[in-house]
Amino acid sequence: MKLTFWEAAEAVKAENDWKQWADFELTGLEFDSRLITAGNLFVPLKGANDGHSFISSAIEKGAGAAFWSRVDDVPVELPFLKVSDTLKAMQDLAVYYLKKMTPTVIAVTGSNGKTTTKDMTEAVLSQQFKTYKTQGNYNNDIGLPYTILHMPDETEKLILEMGMDHAHEIDFLSTLAQPEVAAITMIGEAHIENLGSRAGIAQAKMEITAGLDKSGLLLIPAEEPLLLPLINGLPQTIKTFGWHDADCQAEIVTEQKEQSTFKIKGSDTLFTIPVPGKYNIGNALIAISIGQWFGLAEEKIQAGLANFKLTKNRTEWLKNQRSVEILSDVYNANPTAMNLVLDSFSQMATSGKRVAVLGDMLELGPDSAAMHASVSEHLNPKEIAEVLLYGTEMKALYNTLKKNYPENKVHYFTKEEKDSLIDTLQSILKAEDMVVLKGSNGMGLNEVVEQLMKS
Repeated sequence: MKLTFWEAAEAVKAENDWKQWADFELTGLEFDSRLITAGNLFVPLKGANDGHSFISSAIEKGAGAAFWSRVDDVPVELPFLKVSDTLKAMQDLAVYYLKKMTPTVIAVTGSNGKTTTKDMTEAVLSQQFKTYKTQGNYNNDIGLPYTILHMPDETEKLILEMGMDHAHEIDFLSTLAQPEVAAITMIGEAHIENLGSRAGIAQAKMEITAGLDKSGLLLIPAEEPLLLPLINGLPQTIKTFGWHDADCQAEIVTEQKEQSTFKIKGSDTLFTIPVPGKYNIGNALIAISIGQWFGLAEEKIQAGLANFKLTKNRTEWLKNQRSVEILSDVYNANPTAMNLVLDSFSQMATSGKRVAVLGDMLELGPDSAAMHASVSEHLNPKEIAEVLLYGTEMKALYNTLKKNYPENKVHYFTKEEKDSLIDTLQSILKAEDMVVLKGSNGMGLNEVVEQLMKS
């Protein structure tokens, strides 16, 4: 991090006499005292635990300075910057650092596919530029400024994932980051409990334009009518991606378990991505469009997509010692995303049987039961032989599905019965079978995946 102590003090308008300490280079920034290394700026955040309580640990780890908002217990062992709100100070410092380092910012949001799109875009742009992206899911008002303040000095393109579960959150993130390019992957039902409807979700996602450069680029899915009335009057260049009447339009060539190949309208180039599913091709179209915006040759875009690395638990193929193929997609879920995964999984070639393990989709509000039940339209016993449902909300799907499936081929487990779910699944799966696991992160299906890999 190319910042000095005095520079940080001026950026956040520190309230104390910080010039009593000689200026020095800060080596980085951390809000977790356990991650502090020599010369770091410690940011004690107030959450379930008050970070100020860990100042001794930060000092022991070698912190060079700290933000401080308490009126008491002022650290005397190291330089500190008095601020009224340590989180706001970190955010203000991130704004300053963006202006100082001047990377081009690309912002990505959407109900599903944000992380995969971010990963693909980073792989494409890194073919020509020094590129940095949000690590893991650091996509909120803490994670986004943290990402900015951790980008390498030489970063030319900065890809920021923007998440939300309430209105006005992306507005804040976009205004902070001031992107040149913004992309909305899709409008699903995630957080519909807080936003009221898919239309409300669409409006919340469109907040990504709050800080978008007026001469910049906005990418939206062509097949999403809820977004069309929201783009009227926007000054930015607006391009669509998708399967019909889109500016970046895909034609699938082949779909396999571990890769997909497609072309785009107006080009004979074959693009291959090392993940399955039509929905992932849609994510790749965003990365292609962003690569084109920044002038990358088609060959570089092609090479980037062919070799991109997917963040863990996003459409991840695994194989255990019993030769069971496992499609793990357990980080998040909403009906639209779950249906897309099931449609793709249903067509994947296998010499064994297909099995689905589905966990609750959370934060769907009063229509949750109906939304869970509607997934039955994407489950056919001729394609997916056996289904295991897990969680309170999945009871609605169980009651619907057992009418269409043979007896004893649909299983239901409460959230307290995870061990029984694992035992039943282990007894069902045989060599060469294929299983997909999909559910909200809060359901902990990653633990089921871990047990399958130990078998």
